[in-house]
Amino acid sequence: MNRVSIFWDPTGQELDTIGNNKYERSTDGDTPYISMAIRMLSIDAPETHYPGTTKPSKQDMKFLQLAEWINQGKAPVTSQLAVYLYPKLKTGKAGTLQEEQGRSASDYFRKLIEEKLRLKNGKFRSVFVRSSNEHFDSYGRLLAYIAPKFTSTELANMTRADRATFNLMMIEKGWASPFPIYPSLPQYEDLVLLRDSGKKAVDTKIGIWKDKNTLTGYEFRMCVKLFEVTQKLVEGKKLSTKERNSWIERYCVDMKTRQIFYPKNYTNVKVYDRIFIWPKDVRDAVGKMNLIPG
Repeated sequence: MNRVSIFWDPTGQELDTIGNNKYERSTDGDTPYISMAIRMLSIDAPETHYPGTTKPSKQDMKFLQLAEWINQGKAPVTSQLAVYLYPKLKTGKAGTLQEEQGRSASDYFRKLIEEKLRLKNGKFRSVFVRSSNEHFDSYGRLLAYIAPKFTSTELANMTRADRATFNLMMIEKGWASPFPIYPSLPQYEDLVLLRDSGKKAVDTKIGIWKDKNTLTGYEFRMCVKLFEVTQKLVEGKKLSTKERNSWIERYCVDMKTRQIFYPKNYTNVKVYDRIFIWPKDVRDAVGKMNLIPG
């Protein structure tokens, strides 16, 4: 066998994985079709299952205990975050509320699909998919913005709002919170639409924003992890600084002021003004977005 003469990468190249997917069909010898889960970018809907296949309602008593630990000063949270979380958790129904909102968000999304994709002849319109800088998440889901695919004739008479993505539509009706994460940010005009739609939904108290005790999806997941960390501390286990703070990682930027805040201070920013940044991307984001300390 002849040796390959092209030098490529001395350490090898790691490719993204998309996990296990159902085979659908093929059109020829090199074009198979598979099913693929999509994680819609820049939004976060309430959970119907978390962690894993566990129903959020199973967290009710844990969150009630977490509220007590927060009140006693045993949880590793700032005083500001404690004031914010305590009333939401002490109801004893924070997990149940998350689950109910998750089901409502799922129902509304299915309604949107039917409304926006079904044509008059009963067939379905195709879907336009635009992926992000980072193509897949840790679960193998494609990270993307999705929208109805319109013809060029239709597009000629449509505004940017008319051709909104499903991502934006979920925010508009209050069934998902804005959740842009650097570097997978929408274009400027779309970011403005995202922010303004989120603000309107919050201000008019629609969808998940009807209830003052709402936890966003990312806050619910955060509290699940916070309970686990706090429980270890209460049990007297020695945790490193990294372990104590493992329940919250992302920095938060105010898109209006360009201020960047440490993870535990994310509530300094209105929910519709937040851009999140993973620690590994902070240096790059500070330079490219000209961020300033919060």
